[in-house]
Amino acid sequence: MANLQALRRRIASVKSTQKITKAMKMVAASKLRREQLRLLAFRPYALRIRQAVRDLSGRANRAAHPLLQKRPVRHIRVTVVTSDRGLCGAFNANIFRKALQVIQECEATGAEVSIAVVGKKGGEYFRRRQWPVNDLFINIFHLLTFEHAIEIASTAAQAYKNGEFDEVRIVYNEFKSVIQQRVVADKVLPIEPLEESGNTVYGAGYLYEPDEEEILAALLPKWAQVGVFHILLESSAAEQAARMTAMDGATRNAGDMIRCLTLLYNRSRQEAITKELMDIVGGAEALR
Repeated sequence: MANLQALRRRIASVKSTQKITKAMKMVAASKLRREQLRLLAFRPYALRIRQAVRDLSGRANRAAHPLLQKRPVRHIRVTVVTSDRGLCGAFNANIFRKALQVIQECEATGAEVSIAVVGKKGGEYFRRRQWPVNDLFINIFHLLTFEHAIEIASTAAQAYKNGEFDEVRIVYNEFKSVIQQRVVADKVLPIEPLEESGNTVYGAGYLYEPDEEEILAALLPKWAQVGVFHILLESSAAEQAARMTAMDGATRNAGDMIRCLTLLYNRSRQEAITKELMDIVGGAEALR
C-alpha cells in the first residue's frame, strides 16, 4: 500500500508540474507574438541604417570619426547577450559555447580579451568560472526599451573612443523562426565599409545633403544605439521562442510520464487486489 501511495503522490506531483509548464508555454507564446511584431517592424530600419553608415564610411575620412578608426588590435571586447531567466532549453548553452569559441580565437591572435554581459544568466556563468566581467547589464528583458540600448551602446562607444579596446565583438541569438534560432558572432566596431562589387560601389548613386561627413557624424551615434536595440530585440524574440518550445516539450514529456505512472499504478493496484483475494481464498480453504 505504501508503494501505491508513493505512486499517487508522484502522479499528482507530475500533474502539477505539467500545469506549470503548460502555463509557461502559453505565457511565452503570448510574449513571443509581441516581441516578434516589434522585431519585424524594427528590423528593416536597423538594416537600412546599417547599410547607409557602412556606405558613407567607405567614402568618408575615417580618421575624423572615432568609431571608424582602425587601430592595431591589442585589446578586444566580447559582449555576450544571454537571458535573465532560465527554462529556455539550450538558448544560453549555445551562446556560451559560441562565446568561448570567439574568446579562444581572439586570444589565439595574442590580443587581451575583456567580457561584457547582457543578461543575468551570462553573469552567473562567467562568475562561476571566475572570469572577470567588465560591464554587466541585467533585468532589462522583462520590459525592454530603447533606453536600455542607449545605455549599452553609449558605454561601449565611449570606451572605444577612449582607446580602452580596439575591437568590439558581440555574440547573440538571432531569431529565425519559432523552432530555429541562430547564434551570431558579429564584429561591430570598428565599422567596416561596404565592399566594391566589380566597378560598382554600393550607394554611389546617392546625393547627400548637407554632405557626407556631417550626415555620417550624426548617424554614427544613432547607428550604435539602433544596432544594439536590434540585437536585443532579436535575442528577446529568440528567447521566448526557445522557452515556448522547451515548455511544450516538457508538457508533452509530463503527459508521457503520467501515462506510464498511471499504468504502473494500475498494475500495482491490481497485483495488491489479486494478492488479497488469494489470501482470502487460501484462508477459506484452510478453514474447511
